[in-house]
Amino acid sequence: EEEKENMAGTEQEHCCFKKETVGKLLSSFFKEDKTKLSGDAVVLMTEMLKVFVQEAAVRSQKQAESEDCNQVEIEHFEKILPQLLLDF
Repeated sequence: EEEKENMAGTEQEHCCFKKETVGKLLSSFFKEDKTKLSGDAVVLMTEMLKVFVQEAAVRSQKQAESEDCNQVEIEHFEKILPQLLLDF
């Protein structure tokens, strides 16, 4: 498990989303032009997306390992997705 934790730590450094992209994506769902998005909200949502993606990757990896697979396939992600969405 120590290796998995180290691997997760390495992944965290490589997973990132551009704040500008997240801000534009969020703003595209606003129904009124008057609606504003604070910088703090964009930072928070960016961090949430990062955590969500990292958790999906770790859970998919664990699912693949539980099925004695050496590679994570889309089926592994599909199996963990319902619980992942409920947890977030």
